[in-house]
Amino acid sequence: MKKLFITVLALASITLLAACGSQEKAGDSADKTIKVASQTSPMTDVVKLAGEVAKKDGWTIELVTVADNIQYNELLKNKEVDANFAQHQPFMEKFNQEKDANLTVISKIYNAKVGFYSKDYQDVNDIPDGSTVALPNDVSNEGRALAILAEEGLITLKEGVGAEGTIKDVTENPHDLQWLSVDLLNLAEAYSEPNVALVYNYPTYIAKIGLKPSDALFLEKTIDDRFAISLVAREDNQDSEKIKELKKVMTSDEVRDYLETEHGDTLLPAF
Repeated sequence: MKKLFITVLALASITLLAACGSQEKAGDSADKTIKVASQTSPMTDVVKLAGEVAKKDGWTIELVTVADNIQYNELLKNKEVDANFAQHQPFMEKFNQEKDANLTVISKIYNAKVGFYSKDYQDVNDIPDGSTVALPNDVSNEGRALAILAEEGLITLKEGVGAEGTIKDVTENPHDLQWLSVDLLNLAEAYSEPNVALVYNYPTYIAKIGLKPSDALFLEKTIDDRFAISLVAREDNQDSEKIKELKKVMTSDEVRDYLETEHGDTLLPAF
């Protein structure tokens, strides 16, 4: 009986150790997975490429794709993902203010060549007075769009507002431009509207209707790095091993080469 008890105890110990070993292995695997939310190409493509680079270090990057410009921040705020790659700093800061969130920029990745497009005019001087201009309806992108119009000499903004202005900050509008506020994701559709003379847009979204920055009537002349599309995490996880690894691969030579080779006409690396 004593021998039987010892044998059973030994077998139980072996089973327990095996179970613990299995759990540790599963835990290690989970700890090596980094969840990143993103919205559309080329942002999703960059995350996928970074994932290939991360494999060399034994990490797995899981891309979580969303369909709008809200969910990637909600997922990050609620700790359902570790980071996201879909926005610039002013957009993130607005989300922090509105949602009492603690998102933070980890690294700027690329600057998109943004500007205004017109289906009807080839020269800015040909745009008639009273024309309608389609602008993004979120504050951060609206301010950037207005700053480009001011840079082009079409309007004057209140002194000092820069890219943080709103339509209310337009102090001079000599061409009596009319404003049409549209969700950023729908601005490409506004391009074909009969009464719209100018449409602001990013290369990512304007590409959906076959246009690229070289087709723009005019582009942003002064690059403001605050608007670089950035890798974003939370203040509580920004120093974690996951985010350190993610920053490393998102700013790797492979990503830089990809941006310069595949998107050199639309994007500029910001790291």
